[in-house]
Amino acid sequence: MNSIIRILVACLLLPALSFAQARKEFEVASIKPSTERPINQVVVGVHIDGSQARISYLSLKDYIGTAFRARGNQIIGPDWLASQRFDIVAKIPEGASQADVPEMLQALLTDRFQMKMHRETRDLPVYTLKIASTGLKLTESGPGDRNSNGTVDVAAGGNANGLAMNFGGGSSISVGSSTLEIKRLTMRMIADSLTRFLDRSVVDMTNLTGTYDLTVDLTPEDRVSMMIRAAVNAGMTVPSQALAMMDNASNASIFEGLKKAGLALEPQKAPLEVLVIDSIEKIPTEN
Repeated sequence: MNSIIRILVACLLLPALSFAQARKEFEVASIKPSTERPINQVVVGVHIDGSQARISYLSLKDYIGTAFRARGNQIIGPDWLASQRFDIVAKIPEGASQADVPEMLQALLTDRFQMKMHRETRDLPVYTLKIASTGLKLTESGPGDRNSNGTVDVAAGGNANGLAMNFGGGSSISVGSSTLEIKRLTMRMIADSLTRFLDRSVVDMTNLTGTYDLTVDLTPEDRVSMMIRAAVNAGMTVPSQALAMMDNASNASIFEGLKKAGLALEPQKAPLEVLVIDSIEKIPTEN
């Protein structure tokens, strides 16, 4: 009788143990250091279809942010995380979806870079993005055209003349010679994009779910500050004189441009979850 009970208990536990141990991971993945780009230039790309993910020139910090859905300034680790860049080509297993890719990247970082991390909640300075007291002055722009097969194509590039991020389907954000242009982005995406250019995270508190177009006129000083901060966040080496220009900028034209659109950035402190990287290797294990 006891042996029968042990067998029954084992049969009951096996499915639970299998479920607990199961994780989503790529069927196979190739990781190679990115080839060098011209000085002061960054060009990245992400292509994900039903069977494969191809990602080029992202830094380890970008991969960690994508895997754990965290912004760059909420990832605490060695400085070189932003400058070590890799290309990844990975096969998505049958039955998995594009929504599983971040979790698969988590497994890849853990296995191939031996990454260990933990989460903390810290009170950090943020900007809250809210609808201004004058009311929203934007109209919804529509969702845009998406690929019928569900393919994800994202491209981003930047140099001294400007930068642009194309999310596909007509959604984009760019910094030109004198303007910040946003097309068909949700407020959450606008907040995440502004975080790249400002001195603290931007948290969307508008409760708006549509997509919007927005153009902000920039002063030369604020444009330079935005470009420098974006370069720093991208892991580029920036001279100390440029860092001083970034720190001394007021970014007043950004605040004013958002105000004209019926939006407000309000500085305050808020509890944010951060990822603390306890250890990680610079070079991944072999493919």
